[in-house]
Amino acid sequence: MRNFLTTALLLCGIIGTNAQLSDPNNVGPTTKLSAKSKVCNVLNYGAKADGKTDIGPAILSAFTNCAKAGGATIYIPPGNYVQATWVTLSGGSHYAFQLDGIITRTGTAGGHMIIFNGATDLEVFSSTSKGAIQGAGVYWHSQGKGVYGPRIFRFVNCVNWSLHDLALADSPAFFIVVQEGSNGELYNLVMHGHNEGGLDGIDISGTNHWVHDIEVSNKDECVTIKSPSKNIQVEQIYCNWSGGSAIGSLSTGTSISNIYYKNVYSQNCNQMMMIKSNGGSGSVSSVTFENFIGHSNAYSLDIDQYWTGQAGADQSTGVKLSGITFKNWKGTCANGAQRAPIQIFCSDAAPCTNIQITDFAMWTDTGSYEYYKCRSAYGSGGCLKSSGSSSYAAITQTVSTAPAGYSAPKMSRDLTSGFDLASSIPIPSLSNTFYPGLNVIKPLMNGSGGVSGGGSTTTAKTTAAGATTMKTTTKAATTTAASGGGSCAALYAQCGGIGWTGATCCSSGKCTYSNDYYSQCL
Repeated sequence: MRNFLTTALLLCGIIGTNAQLSDPNNVGPTTKLSAKSKVCNVLNYGAKADGKTDIGPAILSAFTNCAKAGGATIYIPPGNYVQATWVTLSGGSHYAFQLDGIITRTGTAGGHMIIFNGATDLEVFSSTSKGAIQGAGVYWHSQGKGVYGPRIFRFVNCVNWSLHDLALADSPAFFIVVQEGSNGELYNLVMHGHNEGGLDGIDISGTNHWVHDIEVSNKDECVTIKSPSKNIQVEQIYCNWSGGSAIGSLSTGTSISNIYYKNVYSQNCNQMMMIKSNGGSGSVSSVTFENFIGHSNAYSLDIDQYWTGQAGADQSTGVKLSGITFKNWKGTCANGAQRAPIQIFCSDAAPCTNIQITDFAMWTDTGSYEYYKCRSAYGSGGCLKSSGSSSYAAITQTVSTAPAGYSAPKMSRDLTSGFDLASSIPIPSLSNTFYPGLNVIKPLMNGSGGVSGGGSTTTAKTTAAGATTMKTTTKAATTTAASGGGSCAALYAQCGGIGWTGATCCSSGKCTYSNDYYSQCL
């Protein structure tokens, strides 16, 4: 099914001819969910949807005793769970992790809440598109900037896997880390974090990964490529009051090639795209950034090989950047005289070559002119020198006329401010669009099975003998009006907690206490 779907997307032009995936037909799980039909329901392994019993041991037990052998799905039914201890699921193949409930972090250890290590043919998802993890990071962040807890997900050397249809709120540190591996697909995800650094959305490395239809709110990395990486495609990304996307930071032995970012929307971010390093060695090559829209970002196109985040590095060496293309960028920066919308500061020890900038139309929100700044950089467009290979001092080009066609559409979900460190963050809902004018590449599951389920709904059924199996049914879509007032929270939504300013009543269910920072309609 995966190969058929990907071929269809190629024919429709959704995965374009510029795509950098080395093998578009080999991304994501190798088997359907129907092939993972044995259900490992965490309620049968000690979990309780009571808002107080630690689900960590139940997840580990369901994996070890039921799912690891393959052909199975770890199932977390709708309900309110807490996680006080972290789990590492090592090995395993041909299994799924279905999170339809909401897990709230209550433990205070560092590390990662859930690690998938060395899995093959793995699918992590919510069949309802309402499953979520509430990180309750306000516990740390309210103590001041720079105070962090655990990260949420880490995928280590996994092969043929996916993560989709989930919401992550208020991570205590990074949301998702992908550590190498291959053939992964991350899509239909939304992450809302506090307005500070150290809360990266997706940090990814590896080979032949596809990342699409993602929303990130924080004040650090949105979707960022780390070394080593090759053949990664990132598209339809919504950096919504975030740090913005990046490649880096880069250091010794950098190896990044064949990267393609397309259809990226950034508003009120630190940058639209940044390549950052200071000293180091190795290379970044064959990278394209196409169809970028920005509004009121600090920096726009920013290559900084003197990045202060790596202060004190040996600048007698540098990471070599070559074959990097920027095309069809439009929108505004906050102040183009204060922070140049084109800033390409390359290493004097390893000048950038073959940098191409075309159809670049960014204008300043403040003032009547903006700067382009370049150093030791060669190519075409902006302030780049057209030929040469030696270092040169920074040069500045003044732009005093707004470029034609800089006006760009906005998104209806644009935040008007970042999330305050002293307040809890509600679990966000998933959207059907992550870039102006484009729908999601793969439809949300929304209880109807989505792409993986083929329009069917999968439910758990326990037999008289105690075994649990999957039951798959197909039904027409229906719409049910919520009972109660329209100003109340929906079923499974947040309805209370320290710092919560939203609805405190429920249109369906009862507002149930989970912890001091989170109550939920159940």
